[in-house]
Amino acid sequence: MTHYDVVINGGGMAGAVLALGLSQLKHSNGLALRIALIEKSRPEHNLHPGFDARSIAIAGHSQYLLQQLGLWPLFAELATPITDIQVSDRGHFGQVNLQATDYNLPALGYVIELNPIGQVLYQQLLQTPAIDLFCPTHIQSWQQAQDAVTITLSDSSEKQGAAGHRQFTTGLLVGADGNHSAISRQLNLPRRQFDYQQSAIIANVQTAQHHQHRAFERFTAQGPVALLPMSQGRSSLVWCVSNARAEQLMALNEDDFLSELQQAFGYRLGRFIRTGTRHCYPLVLDEVPKPWHHRVVLVGNAAHLLHPIAGQGFNLGLRDVAALIEQTRQTLSFARTNAPAPGSSNKPSLNDSACSEQALANIGGYQMLSRYGQARQGDQANLVGITSALALLFSNNDPLLAAGRNMGLNIMAACGALKHTLAWQAMGKR
Repeated sequence: MTHYDVVINGGGMAGAVLALGLSQLKHSNGLALRIALIEKSRPEHNLHPGFDARSIAIAGHSQYLLQQLGLWPLFAELATPITDIQVSDRGHFGQVNLQATDYNLPALGYVIELNPIGQVLYQQLLQTPAIDLFCPTHIQSWQQAQDAVTITLSDSSEKQGAAGHRQFTTGLLVGADGNHSAISRQLNLPRRQFDYQQSAIIANVQTAQHHQHRAFERFTAQGPVALLPMSQGRSSLVWCVSNARAEQLMALNEDDFLSELQQAFGYRLGRFIRTGTRHCYPLVLDEVPKPWHHRVVLVGNAAHLLHPIAGQGFNLGLRDVAALIEQTRQTLSFARTNAPAPGSSNKPSLNDSACSEQALANIGGYQMLSRYGQARQGDQANLVGITSALALLFSNNDPLLAAGRNMGLNIMAACGALKHTLAWQAMGKR
């Protein structure tokens, strides 16, 4: 039976970046890792849910991580820089402005349109020899054992367009299959969930004035309105409102919708001229506090689905991916360092602790996933707490809360240290 070092279920942003990052690692014999990526939808004609018409914000630190992985050139031509961020509260004077020039940076972050980058990543996966791409197909069943996970694909499985083998084993199965993760469901790990009773309306909009690479986050009584700069002078809209309000807004014609948006956002970019197709998504917190199990780990939205108020969902998932690649690299390095010399007959005693560590120091083993968990739990808990608090605080029209957050924005604008903290948070620095 064919064996892969790592099998990744899900070829969206997190899964594709993970596969491409891992493909650069090598065993002690110089051979690249064997990686399989399983994906049920090709990113063509907006059919792939992970590469639809939405855009994502890539924080400055995330851009650095992509550079370290050697993948930023794939993103760079599709990236629109964010040079300024304005945070304001509708109906109040509180406002904070952040500029990249204050930190001697070319940008605070970047905006990537998901559909074009999906095409680029898909082609790169096809061209990478270390990666076997099974698409379109899905996992029919999988079973954990002490030393491996056995995976069976559906009958319709294809490997890079040709018939592929249906069953294989792996040392590590990664669930990168989104917030409805099939891997997560079978693991049945404890989850923490919270319904914000809100929905996000997503659309690409055109304004009379060019955005000039400015991003806006405007808080309203029902939730934040965010505009992110895109190519061709367009902006990506994320408008969070109550579920009932979202239903009303989605039912409006284009002119009436733009009129309501104008009232909520104001005239910072002049009049709203047109909007593309609108999409509506319910907003919930859904996280697995301990997203790993024996030879299985969850990353990205499969591990934590956040409120979009801080625009940090993909950035948190990318830090998962980078940490998993680093722990894999360390595991390979440990095995290489502790391997017996060629031709040596010296073998450590079975009671030797080094031997025990060596036995566990394999990809997907207990030692590796424990280190990964320790590296990621604090960051995940911190960002979940921040986004949840912001969502509740800035989606409320209580006069005392409104006055408090307005005062907070004014204080932050006047206090350099607090303003810098907000800037570093926006750039994904920890």
